[in-house]
Formats: sequence, structure tokens, C-alpha cells
Amino acid sequence: MTNVRRATAGDERSYAKFADIAAWGERLSGYLTAFATVPRSSLQLPQLEVLLKRLIPVLILAFLVVVAASRMLGIVAESGRMEASARQATALSALAGKASLRGADVLFATQDRPEAEARLRTAFPAGTLDDDTLLLVAGNDGRIFSGIGKDASLYLGTSLTSLLPEIAIVRRFPGAPGTIETNIEGTPHYATMLPLGVDGGMIIAARSLQPIRSFWRNEVAMNVTLFTGISAILLVILYAYYMQVKRARTADEIFVESNLRVETALSRGRCGLWDFDLSNRRMFWSTSLYEILGLPPKTEPLSFSDAARMMHSEDGNLYELARSVGCGDLRQIDQIFRMRHAHGHYVWLRARAQVIRTSNGPRVIGIAMDVTEQHRLAQRYAEADQRLADAIESTSEAFVLWDKNDRLVMCNAHFQQAYGLPDSVLVAGTERSVVNAAACRPVVERRVADPDQSGLSRTTEVQLADARWLQINERRTRDGGLVSVGTNITLLKRHEERLRDSEKRLMATIGDLSASRHKLERQKTELSDANANYQAEKERAEAANTAKSEFLANMSHELRTPLNAILGFSEILIAEMFGPVGSSKYSEYARDIHDSGKHLLNVINDILDMSKIEAGHMRINREKVDLAPLVEETLRLTAIQAAQKNISIQKRVCNDMHMAVDRRAMKQIMLNLLSNAVKFTGDGGRVELRTHVHCKGLMVTIADTGIGIPSANISKIGQPFEQVQSQYAKSQGGSGLGLAISRSLVKLHGGTMKIRSCVGKGTVVTLFIPNTETA
Repeated sequence: MTNVRRATAGDERSYAKFADIAAWGERLSGYLTAFATVPRSSLQLPQLEVLLKRLIPVLILAFLVVVAASRMLGIVAESGRMEASARQATALSALAGKASLRGADVLFATQDRPEAEARLRTAFPAGTLDDDTLLLVAGNDGRIFSGIGKDASLYLGTSLTSLLPEIAIVRRFPGAPGTIETNIEGTPHYATMLPLGVDGGMIIAARSLQPIRSFWRNEVAMNVTLFTGISAILLVILYAYYMQVKRARTADEIFVESNLRVETALSRGRCGLWDFDLSNRRMFWSTSLYEILGLPPKTEPLSFSDAARMMHSEDGNLYELARSVGCGDLRQIDQIFRMRHAHGHYVWLRARAQVIRTSNGPRVIGIAMDVTEQHRLAQRYAEADQRLADAIESTSEAFVLWDKNDRLVMCNAHFQQAYGLPDSVLVAGTERSVVNAAACRPVVERRVADPDQSGLSRTTEVQLADARWLQINERRTRDGGLVSVGTNITLLKRHEERLRDSEKRLMATIGDLSASRHKLERQKTELSDANANYQAEKERAEAANTAKSEFLANMSHELRTPLNAILGFSEILIAEMFGPVGSSKYSEYARDIHDSGKHLLNVINDILDMSKIEAGHMRINREKVDLAPLVEETLRLTAIQAAQKNISIQKRVCNDMHMAVDRRAMKQIMLNLLSNAVKFTGDGGRVELRTHVHCKGLMVTIADTGIGIPSANISKIGQPFEQVQSQYAKSQGGSGLGLAISRSLVKLHGGTMKIRSCVGKGTVVTLFIPNTETA
């Protein structure tokens, strides 16, 4: 039960102090204070919003409970105060009436009504006695004979026992007056009964409780009505709030789902959204764009300077682009550039955006697509086109290709020489009629029947001004173009001419049958020999490629065997195993023979390895290898050569470098690169080797302070038989296959090799070998 302390103020208002409610309020304020003292960094805005959304219904219900409890307790307290006041007023009225009748014992014996009423009215002047209060006086016989108050005359002559049965208790305990609650004619009253005299007289003060009960019922009805109305309004507000929260949650879920779909689509499409606000120089990137660059996603905008630092310096200036947008020179952006990945390499991106003018300044909103793979494919296509062009140029036939609109696509030098065409005409896109007009007309042009009778090919024989004969085979391509190949058939035509001459001589000497028969047999023999020679030449040409492969295969044994003997005997002569050789010149010559043979053996090995790689016969045997000892072994092998030139070799090698690689191939790669670094570094130079292992593979960097490579020749380095054409490089010798073999072996491992160099300062070669276990 709530502890209520009642007090009556001067303005007859009741004041209540609710200890339990105050304690609950103190606990609530303590919770709020603790919540307010939580660091803002530990409370994220979405979590705080969810917490407030959950607390609002609880707070509304708690508010309704507190209001209902406070009003109910206030009504109960007011009712108790009024009842206590009524009891006190009843007791005071009884005492005042008793005092006015004191010393008038005769009145109770004679039951003098006028005298008794006069005394009572003297004690209670008009207006001092409430309408709901009665003062009744009973005589010694127990019957009411006098009284004042509203409706007091109705009870005259009534017995006290019938009016107030509780009088028996009072009579049994004289001297113990008290106030009781009783019903008088069905109406609740407070009644105070006090004895008068010694013969059984009594004065009764009664006060009706009907006004107090009516007031309590009215207050309860009014407060219940108000509480019901307030509760209904708050519940409607709560319902509206719940619906709003539900719609907001649904909207948030739809937004999150839509954002997830967009981010998934962008991530799968290797695209990203970006928004650049020029007013505050901030950039917003989508999650997919961070993933493209290998960066962790961020919710806060990216600063302009951070984005500018990630952009490659050779692909444009981001500051200049922002300045052009700010000046209004650009309205649309479509640019391809490189940005640095989190792992250090660069990613090719194509950014397409639109400039939007807002009240806060210009904004650039667009999309960025990862075109790294397309860029690599374009490079491969360009390399393939270049190889095709080189192959076509190196053929002995005259070759020309026209598109479906009869425009020139490409041709070789034999075609230009055959028709005497100037360089100004042989431009891609030139119409065929223009090329034919500038070409030298053939002396003879004769069409040959189509061999396949399909109408898609055409064969023509022409004789040029220099007496050469060409057989031109033209065939349509699938896209409607036309490819034309001119083969030199001058020798065949000469044979045909000789055959015709022989035939004329045969017809001229037909009279001499015997001579003609012999001549015919001789001519037949010559023709057969010519045909046999032609077939032999053809077979010899077809076997040339096979002979090359067999030659390279046999060279491994035929050249290595005498070279091993030369190297062995030269080592015996150098070591003087069977005694001194005499003159020191012999030792010097033996050392030169040994060095030359060793160099020749290395060149042969490189040529054989390169031929295997180009033929696709080179295979790598992957095994789990710790590369740290392998690196140390290659450093020891090159240390002697470096010591001869006073070159310092510095290393920073990781301890644990276990990877699935081909041990022999990795050793050959390291030896080739370290040997080149030492070879092309002058006396007193420095060679540095660094390794770095991460989750995707191994990165090896070899840097030297050698002669360097011109930027124009870097693209050629790594191709077979290519060297930097400098006087120093020529003096060092070599086949030019070391870097080509190393690059090919790295590619067979699925890795990459990059070369950076500056003339006069040195060269840096970086290898990346992927880890196949995590790939």
C-alpha cells in the first residue's frame, strides 16, 4: 500500500508525498544519468535511435500508470481528509452541545424542549451548523425530546435504541464517548454520543456522509473520464507513432535491400559510384569502389587530397580536372586513368560522370569501372596484331587485306614492291580504287579457273614489268573482306616456257621420228627431274622446321659433349693435375679456353631453354620449397663475381618463404637476375635483394646501381636476344636470353615481372610469384 502522509493546509487543499513513486523516479533519473554519462563514441546514432524507439512506448505507459496512480491516491487522500474533518466536526459539535446543557439536569427530567433548543441555539448561532449536521437530546427515558438542525423535528419522540442501536455499547461503558459510523434511515452518518447528567440523558451529534460520498464518486468519475480520454489520445498517438515507426522500418529495410542490390550489382560488375562535392572538396565512394581498390569501406567522405595521391601521376592531374569543373569548362567527364591498389599495384579505371549545379555549388556524380582486364586484353591484342604483322611482313609472298567496303586494312613490303606503290597511298582506310590507280599496271594478266568452283575465291596470274610472274589467290573472309596473296611463280613460268620451246622443237623435227622420240624422252626426263626437284624443294622446305627442332635437340648432346671435354681438360690444365705445363701463357690460354667454353655452354643452354619455352615444351614441377636457402645459395654463386668487381650485395630476406614452386626454375630466375645486376654494375657499385611475403604470394625485388636502361628500350628488355645497345653492354657479352627466360619462367608460375630503370642510376626488377595454395 502506498504510504500517504496527509496534511490540511490553510486553503483546505490536500498535499501528498509518495515515497515509493519518488524512489521509482530517483531510480529512473539514475538510469537516465548513467545513460547520459556513456561516452558518445560508444553509442552509435542508429543504436541510440533504436533504443529511443523502444523506450517511447514504455515511457508513455509508465506516464499513464503514474498519472492514474497519483490521481487515485489524491482522491483517496482527499476523501480521507474530508471524512476525518467530518468526524472532528461531529465530535466538536457534540462537545459544544454538551457544554451548553451542562448543569441543566432538570431539563432531562422535565424534557423541556424549548429550553433545551434555546440553549443549543445559543451555542450554535444561525449559520454555524451545517445542513447535514443534527444535534439531538435524549431524556432519561431514552427518547429524543429536543434537537436542532435540518429535519431534527422528524426524530422527536424516537427511541435511541431504534435510531442508534450502538447506544447500548455507549451506555455500558460510560465515560468513554466516541464517534461511530452508522446508518440513520439508510443514510450513512458519523455520530458522536455523549452522556449528560447521571440519570441517562444523552446528546447525539450526527453528520451525514452523503455529501462526502457524492464528492468522492464525482471526483472518481471525472478523473476516470479524464484519464480515459488522455489514455485514448496517448494510445492513438502511440498507435500513430508505431505505424510511423513501422513505415520507417519498412522504408529502411527497402532502402537497405535496394542499396544491397545496387552494391551487389556494382561489385559483380566491377563498378563503383562516386560523388565529388567541390564546395567542401570531399568525395563519397560506394563500397564496391573501395573493394576494387582493396581498401576497407568507410562511411565518412574521402578527402580530395587522399584521392589525388592514389591517382597515377602520368594519367592526368586531378586538381586540374577539379579546376576545370569549377570554372564551368567541363560538363561531362569520360576519362581512363590508374589508381593505386592497397597492395601497391595500379588498377585501370574508366570514370564517366556528369557535372550538376546545385545551390551549394557544383557536384560531380558518376560511375567508375574497372577496365584493367580490358586494358590487358587490348595490350595482348596489340601484341598479337604486331606478331601477325611481323609474320606477314616476313613471308615471301605479296600480301594485302581489304575490308568489306574495299578499303585497305594492311599489306606487306612485297606487295608494295610488286606494284611500285608510294608510302602515301598505303594508308589504312584507303579505297581499293585509289590504290589500283596508283599501282603499276601488269604486262600480262590472265585469270585461272577457280579450283573449288565456289565463287568465293579467284586465282589470277600476272606478269610484272620486271618480268616476274605472280600467282594471285584472292578469297573472301567471313566478314566480307578480301585477302589477296601473290606467290612468285617465275620459275614455274620459265619451266613452262621451256616446255613450250621443247614442244615447238618436237613439232619441227616430227619428221625424224627416232630423233624426236629420243628428244621427247629426254624432255620427259628433264620434266620429271624438274618436277622431282620441285617436290624435293617443297619437301626440303617442309622439313626445314623439323630439322630446326632436331638440330636444337641434337645440339644438346653434340655440342655439350665436346664442350664438357674442353671444360674438363682445361680445368686439368689450369689445376696442373699432372704436373706443370711450363710457360705461364699455357695456363692463361687454358683459363681463356675454360671461360670461353663455359660461356658457350651457358649460351647453348639458354638457347635450348628458350626454344623449349617458345615451343610450349617447358613444364614446371611445383613442390613445397623454402626459398630462403635457395636465395642464399644464389647469392653465394654470384658473390665471387661481385667480389671481383668490388660490388657490395645487400639483402633483406624473410625467414619463412615456403611456397609451391619449381626449385630449378626459381634458382635459374634468381641466378639470371643477380648475374645481370652484377654484370651491368660498375666497380664499387651496390646490388640489393629484398623479399616480401604476404597472403597472395611472394614479391622479390633486385635493385642495382648499374648503367641503367633507357626508357625507350625497357619494352624490348625481356624479349629473346635483346640487350641494351651500349658500349658497356657490348663489352660484357651475353646472348640476351637471360631476362627473356626469367620472364617466361615467372609467367609459367602465373606471376609477373616488372622492370624500372634510370640511365646512369640503376635498374629495379620486381618479381611477383602468386601462392597457388591461396589462389
